[in-house]
Amino acid sequence: MNIVVVGPGAIGSLWAYHLHQAGHRVSLWHHTPSQSGLYPLSLCTLAEDTLPTIDFTTNDTEALKTADLLLVTVKAWQLEPALLPLIQHLHPDTIIVCMQNGMGATDSVYEKIQHFPLVLATTTHGAFKTDAQQVCHSGLGQTMLGAANLSGEQCTFLAEVFNHALSEVLWVADIRGPLWNKLAINCVINPLTAIHQCPNGTLAEEQFRPTIKALLSEIVAVMRAEGMTTSEEELSARVAQVITATKANHSSMKQDIAQQRRTEIDFITGYLIQQAQQHHIAVPNNLRLFEQIKQMEQLWIQA
Repeated sequence: MNIVVVGPGAIGSLWAYHLHQAGHRVSLWHHTPSQSGLYPLSLCTLAEDTLPTIDFTTNDTEALKTADLLLVTVKAWQLEPALLPLIQHLHPDTIIVCMQNGMGATDSVYEKIQHFPLVLATTTHGAFKTDAQQVCHSGLGQTMLGAANLSGEQCTFLAEVFNHALSEVLWVADIRGPLWNKLAINCVINPLTAIHQCPNGTLAEEQFRPTIKALLSEIVAVMRAEGMTTSEEELSARVAQVITATKANHSSMKQDIAQQRRTEIDFITGYLIQQAQQHHIAVPNNLRLFEQIKQMEQLWIQA
């Protein structure tokens, strides 16, 4: 397939490298025109091997025109400004796959992209950039794909395409379930690690248990109102499992706060609060974390 990866950060670079290795023609798209030309990228594997450098073409309009697939891996708040300038160059049959943390990122652009086959994706693979030209695969995970519109339902074959590049990949009939489950975990881990500037594993300490329990109680109430089948016990076990499995990891929100970058809190806890309001459910503990992160962001915005 002809594939353009929009936003070659850690996850975008990871997928670009593996899709290229799987035999696809992969090009990158940066938000800055100065990145046009060749973009060298190497991969550091879980076995700590460094794979050969691949030169990717970047910001090539011709690649957009011939793209079978647009994989958009920018942060949730970057989706609209990154995607809208590109759609004029795409063939109507180009499949758009959006892979972001959180939920609701496509809502503001849906009317303008709904005539394309649209697929939403979520992944638990871990990755980080050591520098602009190298990505390290830091944790094995699972990727799930699902249709976001009627024409997207014809794209079930993408699970095989993605799975061949970087397993395990599953196609799900209702992507909202996996998205909500990941959102729930992110609502706990991301803001707490960002506020306390700690790795994920620190949240297993006794001092965090009452806070996590209070957060999950509110999250479960909203998820049930949204039609998701879950329990506080089930979700608590899943959160604990992720904290243990990723104990050495630093959440993206923790890193964003540390480097004074805008976070994705509006599309994680902010989305939860928005849905809670629609169902008239009080979520004071999640609201408190949301306000703390927004205050932290505001400090350097004002500076």
